[in-house]
Amino acid sequence: MENLNFDTIMEELKRTLKPYDEKQYKKIPSKGLNENQILEDLSKFSERENETWKKGHVSGAVYYGENDLLQFFEKLYHLYSQTNALHPDIWPSISKFEREIVAMSSSLMHGDENVRGAVSSGGTESILLAMKTYRDYFRSKKDIVNPEIILPETAHPAFLKACEYFSIKPVFASLDNDYKVDIEDVKKKINENTIGLVGSAPNFPFGTFDPIKELSELAYDKNIGMHVDACLGGFIDPFAKELGFKIPDFDFSLEGVTSISMDTHKYGYAPKGTSVILYRNSEFFQKQIFARASGREGIYFTPTLLGSRPGFPIVAAWSVMLLMGYEGYKERAKSILETGKFIKENVRKIDGLKTVGDPLWVIAITSDNYDPYLIWEGMGKKGWFLSGLSNPASFHIALTVRHTLPNVKESFIQDLKDSLEMVKNKEIKSSTMAPIYGMSSTISKEMADFYLANIVEWLYSI
Repeated sequence: MENLNFDTIMEELKRTLKPYDEKQYKKIPSKGLNENQILEDLSKFSERENETWKKGHVSGAVYYGENDLLQFFEKLYHLYSQTNALHPDIWPSISKFEREIVAMSSSLMHGDENVRGAVSSGGTESILLAMKTYRDYFRSKKDIVNPEIILPETAHPAFLKACEYFSIKPVFASLDNDYKVDIEDVKKKINENTIGLVGSAPNFPFGTFDPIKELSELAYDKNIGMHVDACLGGFIDPFAKELGFKIPDFDFSLEGVTSISMDTHKYGYAPKGTSVILYRNSEFFQKQIFARASGREGIYFTPTLLGSRPGFPIVAAWSVMLLMGYEGYKERAKSILETGKFIKENVRKIDGLKTVGDPLWVIAITSDNYDPYLIWEGMGKKGWFLSGLSNPASFHIALTVRHTLPNVKESFIQDLKDSLEMVKNKEIKSSTMAPIYGMSSTISKEMADFYLANIVEWLYSI
């Protein structure tokens, strides 16, 4: 604990996460503010916060961001801002759009007419829904009352959230040398309480693909669920495969795959937040639905975790799929994948740096010779917002349409070289954020989680 300077950490966090504390509203104003004043304040916030992602210096976060599409969304919002998917009798068009989003997404995943699904609020909710569905399905089918789910060590934290929410035991399987889940370790950990396996296509930290085919065969043989987390790749994977990039099989063409999550608000280019959760058949989907016909409130049903669901995100996801078209998605996927190839090849040419595994467009960078967190710090000083990772210590860039703009990939490589030189020359000797990522190596997991929870509480306090 001695090497963790929490004062320094909190000072940095305050600078980056609470830069507007000089003016806060703790009560509703007694009289409403002038409309122009509100818009003026919002414009200041927007100008400051949009600058970095617009020039392509942010990992992920904004996956398209072109003005023509933003203006299109503004028109859609004007038409559908008041809609609520909870009331299909009032707005039947919303359920039409949702059905068609599910059908179009299923077609990308080689689904047939039996596939069912829904639009959720994001990848986390899609994952929560899948895990809740597996819990209930295998409780009814196999009488499993102490459910376990087998996860790669690289699985998204949303799976752990689902386990915590729905009383499922997470069982971690180790990774092989290519940062894919070790199929032999998965086999060893299956038991009578296992309700499903999880594989990523690709995973968030390193952008590597788990062996989905082998996992699906194992799941089919054991008669358990198999969820493919394609939240990150669902709207790139099919096009990458068609374009000849090395993508393993990942979809419903594999008989053992029982559910897939894919985020429309990532590479589907819809606004935040929508995702799609798909099931191989209605038998699984039935376990996701909440339906109550006997209460005093009358008939009540929801296909997802939410009750009221704003219609606009669903409308926008449907509209952008029609606007882009198959060829539009393919064209953008090609640009992103070629940018990834350029960055990966050039990183490997820099003496002292290497990629983690063999990724395509989510590229994690580490070093055996220098502290990767110091290099990450250098990139931050040069205006890049990249994601810090651990085990191994590294950082990544999730490439988007923003990074395909002229000169962005070239400036990334040059800034990476410059950051490495600053570390070599000891111009960067410490990292303000690295201690947070390294906490678990110096204190217990429980204590690290405790400190992080307190930081989050601080973030939401005035």
